[in-house]
Amino acid sequence: MSRVCELSGKKVQYGNNVSHANNKTRRRFLPNLNNVSLISDTLGQTVRFRISSHALRSVEHNGGLDAYLLKARDAQLSPKALKLKRQIQKKQASA
Repeated sequence: MSRVCELSGKKVQYGNNVSHANNKTRRRFLPNLNNVSLISDTLGQTVRFRISSHALRSVEHNGGLDAYLLKARDAQLSPKALKLKRQIQKKQASA
């Protein structure tokens, strides 16, 4: 399972630990990923995602999963999220 947020695209970043003696060793900054169930109002179903805390706050700020997905760029979404976005667009177009 990769350490990438399915909605925002956040992934592992790399940097250095710097000691008091200014020695530098490589380290990894891991995203804060959580398994969450989000509700799609348009489709009327619950969807499980592995997303970062930052993305969860963004979903709530934008007014839910549907609104977030419709605003999000396709490049940053996972294939699962992109498929859900297409289903929401199709359902809203038919309504």
